[in-house]
Amino acid sequence: MGNEQLEELRGQLDKVNDQLVELINERAKIAQEIGRVKSAQGLNRFDPVRERKMLDSIEANNEGPFETSTLQHIFKEIFKASLELQEDDHRKALLVSRKKHPEDTIVTIRGEKVGNGEQKLIAGPCSVESFEQVDEVAKALKKEGIKFLRGGAFKPRTSPYDFQGLGEEGLKILKEVADKHDLAVISEIVTPHDIEKAVDYLDVIQIGARNMQNFELLKAAGSVDKPILLKRGLSATISEFINAAEYIHSKGNGNIMLCERGIRTYEKATRNTLDISAVPILKQETHLPVFVDVTHSTGRRDLLLPTAKAALAVGADGVMTEVHPDPAVALSDSAQQMDIPQFHEFMARLEESGLYKKKTAEVK
Repeated sequence: MGNEQLEELRGQLDKVNDQLVELINERAKIAQEIGRVKSAQGLNRFDPVRERKMLDSIEANNEGPFETSTLQHIFKEIFKASLELQEDDHRKALLVSRKKHPEDTIVTIRGEKVGNGEQKLIAGPCSVESFEQVDEVAKALKKEGIKFLRGGAFKPRTSPYDFQGLGEEGLKILKEVADKHDLAVISEIVTPHDIEKAVDYLDVIQIGARNMQNFELLKAAGSVDKPILLKRGLSATISEFINAAEYIHSKGNGNIMLCERGIRTYEKATRNTLDISAVPILKQETHLPVFVDVTHSTGRRDLLLPTAKAALAVGADGVMTEVHPDPAVALSDSAQQMDIPQFHEFMARLEESGLYKKKTAEVK
C-alpha cells in the first residue's frame, strides 16, 4: 500500500513538473515579446520598479508552505533568466553578430585581404614626425613583405602637454610614403569633421581606445566607404566593444576590424593588461577580423615577441606593433617601440616560431 501511494504522489509531482515547465516557457515567450517591444521603444530591458511589484505580489499571494523569501529567490532567478533571454535576442539582432552573419567578414585593403585565414602584421611609428622617419620604417616593412603601415597623425594624449601629432601634415606624409612603397596606410582620426578629410589620405581609418565610445565619431566612420580599425577602450567590456562596432555597422559601413589593445587593471608590470581571451570570444561572437596591438597592451619591447606569438596562436587575424628608426628620441612612447634591427629580429623569430608566414616582398 505504501509503495502504491508513493508512486501515485510521484506521478502527481511529475505532472506538476510538466505544468511548471510549460508555464515557465510560456512566461519566457511573453518576456521575449516584451523585450522586443522595449527594444523598439528604446527602453531598458531591466525595470526594477516592475520587478519589485512582482515580488510584492508573490508575498501577498503566498499561502505556504514555502517561505516568501524562498519563492522570491526562485522567481528572481526566473526574472534573471528572462532578461538574459531578451539579451540573447538582442545579440542575435546585432549586425556584427556571428548569429546574424555566420560567415567571416573579409576586408580588402589595397588589394590585401584581412580575415581570410592569412594572418597579417601592421607596423609603423607611434607618431608621424617627418617624411624621412616614416620612409625609413616603410622600407623596413617592405623588406619584410608587410603591406600595412601605421602612424599617428592625430595623437590624443593623456597629458595636454605631450606631443599631439602633426595633424593633416602627418596624413600627407603617410600617404606620400605609402604611395612610394605601395603600402596601405592606417592612422587614427579623433573628430567627426576630420573623417571626410581622412578619406583622401588613408586606406584604413583607426578609431583609438580613447574614442571607442565617441558615438558621433563612430557614426561618422560608419557613413564613409572606408575600412575601419576599431580599438577596444581602456576599460571597456567586450559587450561595449561589440556595441561600438555596431554603431559603425548600423550606419552602413561593414568593413570593420577589431583591435584588442589591452585593458586597464591593477597590474603595473605592463602598460595595460593584454586580454588574450578576448580574441577567441570576439571571433565567436562576431564575424569581424580581430587584431592584437602588442605594443600598447604591454608597453615593453621585451614582451612584444611572446605576446605576438600568443595572439597568433589564439587565432587573431593579425598583430599590430610599433617601429621607429631611433626610439630614444621618439616624440611619443619611446620605451615601447622597436628600432629597425630589433624589428627585423622580431620578424625573424616570429617566422621561426611557425606561427607567421612571411610574405615575399616585392622590391621596386
